Amino acid sequence: MYLQGSLLGADEPAVDAAFDGLRRHQLDATSWIDHAASWLRGHDEVFDRLFHELAWRQRTVMMYERRLPEPRLTAWWTPARGPEPLPVLAAGRVALTARYGVTFDSIGFNCYRHGNDSVAWHGDRHRHTVVDPVVAIISVGTPRPVRLRPRGGGSSVSFDLGHGDLFVMGGACQHDWEHCVPKVRHAEPRMSITYRHGATR
Repeated sequence: MYLQGSLLGADEPAVDAAFDGLRRHQLDATSWIDHAASWLRGHDEVFDRLFHELAWRQRTVMMYERRLPEPRLTAWWTPARGPEPLPVLAAGRVALTARYGVTFDSIGFNCYRHGNDSVAWHGDRHRHTVVDPVVAIISVGTPRPVRLRPRGGGSSVSFDLGHGDLFVMGGACQHDWEHCVPKVRHAEPRMSITYRHGATR
């Protein structure tokens, strides 16, 4: 069952509130990921609208004793800023909250414009304030590899995510595993839409 952000018609972007096709991958005894291909219908429209309508910014970070621009664009949403940027994102938040039993209260957006845009190995920072956080990511645009590896080193696993795929990390994943979006030689734009709970700004 696809849940739309409005009642305007079947062609509107919608999420699969029944989670048909969702598969769980157990990373270890306490960490897991869920993956559902094409969970978001109308992903191309969602990408185009967010790309043109969000207030994107490029932050700076300290690297090699210099302040450098982050290799991606970012945007952020919380309820204090009003309704979600698109109605289907509200529908997604409702469906994910019902599925995972946590109240998702923020959405982070990353835009990887080309193959040089990336994010390094990391675990989400709110693992320090939330016990076993659930992080739910919808990927739109052209698929890019997302990799995970055990914190402290070990073999990595990789998923090519895009075209409306849903990717959820749970259990102790943020504590015991790291994830990244590596640079690639050639890539078309991809965007991640990340729902978090207990991480409002």
